[in-house]
Amino acid sequence: MTGTGRALRPDLELIADMIAPGSRVLDVGCGDGALLDHLVNAKGIDGRGIELSQDGVNASVGHGLSVIQGDADTDLAHYPAAAFDYVVLSQTLQATSDPKGVLGQLVRIGRHAVVSFVNYGHWRVRLHLLVHGRMPVVDANGHRWYDNPNIHLCTLRDFMSLCDELGLRIERALFVDRHGRSQEFATIGRLSNLRGRQGIFLLSKG
Repeated sequence: MTGTGRALRPDLELIADMIAPGSRVLDVGCGDGALLDHLVNAKGIDGRGIELSQDGVNASVGHGLSVIQGDADTDLAHYPAAAFDYVVLSQTLQATSDPKGVLGQLVRIGRHAVVSFVNYGHWRVRLHLLVHGRMPVVDANGHRWYDNPNIHLCTLRDFMSLCDELGLRIERALFVDRHGRSQEFATIGRLSNLRGRQGIFLLSKG
């Protein structure tokens, strides 16, 4: 639960566990501010947020959070290097126009970056395509291929390959199954790409 009694999604709880108390945190694409609210009240962080939608900004500010309207693709470049201890990008990377550029900005302005996204390599996605020949509905909002905000779909292995290309260090890697249970990558190796419905990565510069 957050400080205002709002329920926190299981993946956001896992992200919160990766963030040290008292840290400076920027939450990019923070939505209604649920994660920031939790971090401020439970961990005493100095939190800031960027959100594209005005509704999200209004909801966050209404909860007393420091959130401004902004676009990850264009506005992260205005932040100075190492301005934050952690920069969080939850369920947003695939909706950006330039995921590679955004990822580079995250580790530039934060000592650590926490990134989560839907894994399109999950076995249910593969099976649905094999059996039905149509793109499955994979997000909680029920978006179909034609109205899905995710424009750059990737798998866990795709993301890890991009981290390699950028020379980023993966400090922790979790997959989250459809029941909200998590497991470290190192314990199951490549099977994580099949079993993980979502991936959560803690990154830093190599």
